[in-house]
Amino acid sequence: MNSRTMNSRTMLAEAREQTDKLFDLVLPDSLYDRPIAERHRLVFYLGHLEAFDWNLLRPNMRKVEAFNAGFDRLFAFGIDPVGGGLPSDTPSDWPAADEIRSYNHRVRQTLDDGEHDSRLLHMALEHRLMHAETLAYMLHQLPLERKHVEAQAPIPGSETARRDVIEIPAGCATLGLARNGAFGWDNEFDAHRAAVDGFAIDRYKVTNREYLRFMKAGGYRDPGFWTDAAWLWKTERDISHPVFWKRASGEWLWRTMFDEIPLPLDWPVYVSHGEASAYARWAGGRLPTEAEWHRAAYGAPDGSERQFPWGDEAPGPQHGYFNFARWDPAPVNAFSAGRSAFGVDGLLGNGWEWTASPFAAFRGFGPHPSYAGYSADFFDGRHYVLKGGSSRTAGCMLRRSFRNWFQPHYQYVYAGFRCVRGA
Repeated sequence: MNSRTMNSRTMLAEAREQTDKLFDLVLPDSLYDRPIAERHRLVFYLGHLEAFDWNLLRPNMRKVEAFNAGFDRLFAFGIDPVGGGLPSDTPSDWPAADEIRSYNHRVRQTLDDGEHDSRLLHMALEHRLMHAETLAYMLHQLPLERKHVEAQAPIPGSETARRDVIEIPAGCATLGLARNGAFGWDNEFDAHRAAVDGFAIDRYKVTNREYLRFMKAGGYRDPGFWTDAAWLWKTERDISHPVFWKRASGEWLWRTMFDEIPLPLDWPVYVSHGEASAYARWAGGRLPTEAEWHRAAYGAPDGSERQFPWGDEAPGPQHGYFNFARWDPAPVNAFSAGRSAFGVDGLLGNGWEWTASPFAAFRGFGPHPSYAGYSADFFDGRHYVLKGGSSRTAGCMLRRSFRNWFQPHYQYVYAGFRCVRGA
């Protein structure tokens, strides 16, 4: 077994611990709840993570036969309900949790006894780590009384974040990943250079304080700030504020993972792409393109580019909260050590950032033969690229080329934004 394979095995074992701990947060009688209407019940994900690993890795194992083909199919794929109705299954449609855990145990035991290609192991690893984050989105929407409370890292102190704009001169941004043996998902290839005109960008993500001004100014009542599709979505669902906010006794609260607290004004606002775009129009700006975001994050005045906004040093706690460091955000200006060469703050961790770029293939794209639908199924013009990462994003996915994507009207992501002007 080579060192790359051994490292992937070790990291996969650690990722299993992360996802196991997530399910431990859920009270036993809540496992069949559906905290987000557009998604499966929590119980699906209990089986999905092992079923994915099994369906990915078993075909390359000699003399290993399926032992529960029904579970292999049942837990194979999640939901992305663009253009479709909401799921209508009931708790009784799903197997007992003990049956699923028994299946999981046997899957792990069998896979751990086999030899696997290191790239497929890394695919299984990152798939699980992605779900460690997206499961947090679901658990965040689970009522407080239906989950166990877990302590988290303290909120770092900071002064009030003052609005500041950074001028980014014209230049080039390198997007994507070179085919040099490094692991990447199919949508990360190929590396290419994109010319970027000069523009101005917010130093910090838009805060709850700033978004509250948009709301008080009637932003949710004026169709002029919204696209037709976003206005229809907002109206049909009677959406009048961010999903993480709650109105009580005339005051706004923020729904943390385990509590409800007075609205933290200097935390980044978490909203859908549609809400972010409406705010940007109200503020006289727009969302950055993927290339503009790259230029602001990784570019430098001398024309060079960095691996991370702050340089080539690996991400550490001084740069921000990520790699499961916290459940909830921190102030947008809490980590000056994470500042980019141009002076833009908070680009990694503390919330993904919406861009104006539809999720699409780079030139040279080819679907991975072991997971052909991973990206290609979403090159439909109805998903948008997010960059950066949140406090629940694994460290290995903070690489410059990693691309996240979601539907424009999905509110539950730990995703904020910043505005650009010019160009």
